[in-house]
Amino acid sequence: MMHNIEFANIGFLYLLFGLIPFVAWYIWKNRSIDSDVQLASLQAFKNTKTSYKVYLKHFLFGTRMLAISLIIIVLARPQSTDQWKNVSTEGIDIVLALDISSSMLAQDLKPDRLKAAVNVAEDFIKERINDRIGLVVFAGESFTQCPITSDHDVLINLLKNVKTGMIEDGTAIGMGLANAVNRLKESEAKSKIVILLTDGENNKGDISPLTAAEIASNFQIRVYTVGVGTRGQAPYPVQTLFGTQTQMMDVNIDEPTLKEISKITDGAYFRATDNQSLKDIYKEIEQLEKTKINVNEFSSKNEEFFIYALIAGLLLLFEFVARQTILKSMS
Repeated sequence: MMHNIEFANIGFLYLLFGLIPFVAWYIWKNRSIDSDVQLASLQAFKNTKTSYKVYLKHFLFGTRMLAISLIIIVLARPQSTDQWKNVSTEGIDIVLALDISSSMLAQDLKPDRLKAAVNVAEDFIKERINDRIGLVVFAGESFTQCPITSDHDVLINLLKNVKTGMIEDGTAIGMGLANAVNRLKESEAKSKIVILLTDGENNKGDISPLTAAEIASNFQIRVYTVGVGTRGQAPYPVQTLFGTQTQMMDVNIDEPTLKEISKITDGAYFRATDNQSLKDIYKEIEQLEKTKINVNEFSSKNEEFFIYALIAGLLLLFEFVARQTILKSMS
């Protein structure tokens, strides 16, 4: 009954302490009555049972004290409070658009860019327990590895199966983004975002990255773009007649385009040059999303005095009826 209850006139509750002297007086009075009668011997009353009316009289005093306590609570105006708050873990649909072109095998991130991206994305997914998340992969073309789902175990298993060579090589950033947008366009979530990770320049596909960004903006989808790769050159595994050897290759990320995509869609651009910076980027995206969809808290209060007043009334009625019938001779 008292769960989640507040009092509008909490000062009235101090009146409850005023009942303590009445209880003490009642106990003292009844002991005094018992001590007024002195007998030489109680042998004659050994088998005499105490009348139930005596117990009922004490019970009715307790009933009256409880009724008065409830009346005081009524005067204090108990109110229940209901609250609603839209928090950052509610109402977000996310699509991860992951570049799986052969350049993602570069080893400036450990053990390589793709595996590092998969590991960090897995940790991100595990943290977003209340969000629906999907996975799109792209290279020279794009396809949906996992539709938007709340079953994160299935999503993580499909994420772990991602590898280079699954589709034609190349970097179709526009196609990857357009595919991700297609998965989100009918979503009714409060927040819809794409996290697009790539290490190159758009060189394949029928849709340009900026056109895909405009489409995303029309559907109120924010795009967070991540350019992954060190600056300058990065070690890259190359197959030779003598087996796999590492060669230094230039890192070419189209940062101006990625920045423009994020600007058009009210997102943000990040550069990940190592494993730790990639982890930090996902944490920052999470914080940005909390800021984006945080709203004011609303609350409503409902008067809850009726149940206390009803119980108090029934107790007083019970006492009155008992005193006018069973205990009338003891009044």
